[in-house]
Amino acid sequence: MTAAVTLTADAAPAPRRNRTWGKLKKNKSAMVGGFVVVAFIIIALLAPILPIPDPTLTDWGKIRLAPSAEHWMGTDEIGRDILSRMVWGARASLMAGVISVLIAMAVGVPLGVIAGYFGGWTDQIIARATDALLAMPFLILAIALAAFLGPSLTNAMIAIGLSAVPIFIRLTRGQVLSVKTEDYVEGARAIGLGHTRIMSHYILPNVFPPILVQATLTIATAIIAEAALSFLGLGQQAPQPSWGSMLATARNFLSQAPWMALWPGAAIFMVVMGFNLLGDGLRDALDPKEN
Repeated sequence: MTAAVTLTADAAPAPRRNRTWGKLKKNKSAMVGGFVVVAFIIIALLAPILPIPDPTLTDWGKIRLAPSAEHWMGTDEIGRDILSRMVWGARASLMAGVISVLIAMAVGVPLGVIAGYFGGWTDQIIARATDALLAMPFLILAIALAAFLGPSLTNAMIAIGLSAVPIFIRLTRGQVLSVKTEDYVEGARAIGLGHTRIMSHYILPNVFPPILVQATLTIATAIIAEAALSFLGLGQQAPQPSWGSMLATARNFLSQAPWMALWPGAAIFMVVMGFNLLGDGLRDALDPKEN
């Protein structure tokens, strides 16, 4: 009997995963978004082995050349190949988006679980601090932190991650408040399990789906924030490429070389759209009311 119960418990998540994947596959916009995201990730990962020039290599004889067979996306103001800079810039943007969100989750999710689970004065302190941070616009807070930490891609990722922490605290806290009164949590308390085990084994797995959806959507916001910080000179530093810094340079040559702004602008639009479409699809697929 015990073996049968264990087998049933272990096999139970599989049909749900299958249903979730089935719903995601039926969502055409989510699949398009996922394809775009995966394509950019593959390009970024393959950057070191692709047959493209060094993104920092200058050629004063090829300044602001239009797209051609030799330079598919043209060259910039000092003769660097824009295609190469776009590929390596994808690494910076995607890394900034993912690492920033991981920082935000690493800080925000535990604080949200603690606030929602224990309540009382612990919840009051964390909730009030979260409200104070949420009163400041996300991008303004990120710019202020980046300026305080100093201009670099690493500091920009830290600034963006810390700025996104309140979002995950509030979301996680709200989910925990609704889950901690469920019968399976009360049963875990009744058999004497400790708070840490209850939070890690019974509460966190059941509040994780909406956190995953929020993380996907926040990556898109973080990519925009990194581009904005690089545009302002607070992110990736020259001569290393970044889509934001490429746009900052291209604004001075919009009439002479519009392709310098076209490619990074289009890349930011596409990858952000991809993450948003994927996040919307995940939200629908992970909705427990539909599963």
